[in-house]
Amino acid sequence: MEPFLYHVFVCDQKKPEGTPSCSARRSGDVIEALRSEIVRQGMIDEVQLTVCGSLGLCEHGPNMVVYPEGIWYCGVSPEDVPEIVRSHFEEGAPVERLMRTDTSQLRSEILSNRQKAEAAKWAHDAAGALPDELLQVIRGFQESRVVLSAIELDIFSKVGNGATATSVAAGLGANARSTEMLLNALTAMGLLTKENGTFYNSKISARYLNAGSQQNAREGLMHIVHLWPRWSTLTDCVRRGTAVIGREMEERSEEKTRAFIAAMDRNAAERVPLVIRAVGLEGVRRMLDVGGGSGAYAIAFARAAKELRVEILDLADVIALTQNYIENAGLAAQVKTRPGDLRTDSLGSGFDLVFVSAICHMLDPEENRGLIQRCHQALAPRGRLVVQDFILEPDKTSPKFAALFALNMLVGTRGGSSYSCDEYTAWMHQAAFQDVKHVRLPGPSSLMIGTRG
Repeated sequence: MEPFLYHVFVCDQKKPEGTPSCSARRSGDVIEALRSEIVRQGMIDEVQLTVCGSLGLCEHGPNMVVYPEGIWYCGVSPEDVPEIVRSHFEEGAPVERLMRTDTSQLRSEILSNRQKAEAAKWAHDAAGALPDELLQVIRGFQESRVVLSAIELDIFSKVGNGATATSVAAGLGANARSTEMLLNALTAMGLLTKENGTFYNSKISARYLNAGSQQNAREGLMHIVHLWPRWSTLTDCVRRGTAVIGREMEERSEEKTRAFIAAMDRNAAERVPLVIRAVGLEGVRRMLDVGGGSGAYAIAFARAAKELRVEILDLADVIALTQNYIENAGLAAQVKTRPGDLRTDSLGSGFDLVFVSAICHMLDPEENRGLIQRCHQALAPRGRLVVQDFILEPDKTSPKFAALFALNMLVGTRGGSSYSCDEYTAWMHQAAFQDVKHVRLPGPSSLMIGTRG
């Protein structure tokens, strides 16, 4: 039984460089072209597209199989996609020039390639060579550093609508030889393309990394650039048990603060609908956003409930930036700010909801106990505390992002970490919260919610 008119399997197997594979022959472009063309032709509900591993014909890729007929296509290019969608999917006439109809030969090639792959895998293992996946993780810093340097130098904006290495270097005030090396590496990684010595942005870099785009994320990504020196000290941090090159907030420059707030604002954008849906706003008239940063959540909550009045507490240098976000949102009447230190200052009183997002990981356990106790004091009866953070499962080995983020706090703070749902539950119970629950959301963060009696 087929629930769709057509089910298309496209190979996107990635193999070591120099080894024939569909991915090396632009299968990614074929997949994107298929997705776009299926939508454009109004067949999104009729055609199911599945990206798969090797189909066994690596030398002839990109390869795809279309069911229910079981039609095998080889050597498909992005330029072939409109014809396939129109002729095969719409009119029911497979594109013969791309088909493999020699069934016995097809089967023979697939079995032969499978045997070669198994033999190569056995030889690799017998030689004691590191698994490719492990080696890729170990070398992962190289590609990361290439992209971070490109972001730091604003390479993608300099490339713009097309530029040579010489012109990019001139715009940067950098060496032409080394600039070309960086541009070539970015091209090899798929973030640029190169034609006759001229470099162009890819779709991804043009959309997210070019100053000419409305969705340019460079300012927020500079926060990750600034993390690099800290992560380079991880070995010493593990030995000493704390950050060794200053503290995350105590020594943050104006540029780094602006990048940090921009990064948090961008991260919040996709989380907001999930959080509001999980929290609910029935009966909430006054809300406090502790360490609210750009005010992304406060602004979203205010938009969701016109009668809601929100107060944001954060450090004075952050509040100056917060005000700009609030004014740009046109919500100055609903959302107010108050400078203060969440570690020590009173949080106020009479709030129906206290929201603490991406704060607890910066604090040590004792500081979190104190903060949660003061949140309890700031709430009206039956008011709720909502903590959003990278919350670990009880054994602290998952989710992976949260486990890695604990190390991010190790290299950047005095005593911060990722904490488990059990730890948050204990802190909330110690502060006399009731009905404490862990609410898991899609993505890297989740919620802890407790109610004041």
